[in-house]
Amino acid sequence: MVNNVVTDTPKAAAARPKRVNLQVFVMLAAIVVIVLFFSVATDGAYISPRNISNLLRQTAITGILAVGMVFVIISAEIDLSVGSMMGLLGGAAAIFDVWLGWPLPLTIVVTLAAGLLLGAWNGWWVAYRKVPSFIVTLAGMLAFRGILVGITNGTTVSPTSAAMSQIGQSYLPNGIGFGIGIAVMTLFIIWQWRQRAHRVALGLPVAGAVNDVGRQSLMAVILLGAIWLLNDYRGVPTPVLILAALMMVGIFMATRTAFGRRIYAIGGNIDAARLSGINVERTKLAVFAINGLMVAIAGLILSSRLGAGSPSAGNIAELDAIAACVIGGTSLSGGVGSVAGAVMGHSSWPRWTTA
Repeated sequence: MVNNVVTDTPKAAAARPKRVNLQVFVMLAAIVVIVLFFSVATDGAYISPRNISNLLRQTAITGILAVGMVFVIISAEIDLSVGSMMGLLGGAAAIFDVWLGWPLPLTIVVTLAAGLLLGAWNGWWVAYRKVPSFIVTLAGMLAFRGILVGITNGTTVSPTSAAMSQIGQSYLPNGIGFGIGIAVMTLFIIWQWRQRAHRVALGLPVAGAVNDVGRQSLMAVILLGAIWLLNDYRGVPTPVLILAALMMVGIFMATRTAFGRRIYAIGGNIDAARLSGINVERTKLAVFAINGLMVAIAGLILSSRLGAGSPSAGNIAELDAIAACVIGGTSLSGGVGSVAGAVMGHSSWPRWTTA
């Protein structure tokens, strides 16, 4: 008996990234439609530099949560505790800053370390004790919120120092914003052409040079145009810069590292991943730890932006993060998803602000 084994041809392998890109393009199209609709409905006020800047600052926190959550969902797990964990870590940062008077670098380091530990705690129960992630993180959602309320006696910890407030409330000077944008686009274009040359050297199919140039030019126009629009108000918000940096790191980790491929393999078929030699437990522990780190960063930005640590901060933020991932094309059954799609999935929600 001959087994029918399906193998990927170069043509089929080249087609897979296109399907992922199609999801991103759909999200971009949705964002364009929403922007056009609300721009017409508000006589152009929706796309004013001030409103766009505020929208992006609001989006940054949930976008950062989505960067961590997407890896958890791709690995066929779930984390319902991120909202309460963000509230706890943001509240802890406010306590370090307001009550204890710690310097900002120490506050940041301890908060990030606490996020890693809390994420690893969830991951240990899921990976090594085999407790379903739904149960573990549901317990964490209740426990983390209770710990914060117990420490603060239900009161708001405020006001944070001027140094800490800079994390969530500051803007990049115009020249620095443009400089970073130009540097990022230059490095991206160089990397793209090096990848193209590498594929040509290996005899792999590549897109036409005109298509690559056109795509890169469009990206440059969008990026520099966005920076120009933000500079017309106050500049690029610092939380948006942090989100962009984390998204780039997440995309690289998901698409260009062995660790990222292991996450997809585990979510696609955990038994096959284990038989292929992947340490499933250690990988899942790392995924939850990374998610905890993203939550800690989001908590720092949230407390900095509010100027306080509130016991109610981060309520149902986990639902926002999960919805962003799903809208962006991530499958709740695992194995499918992208970082860019998750961030754009949250960005495609209609919003209006005058803050």
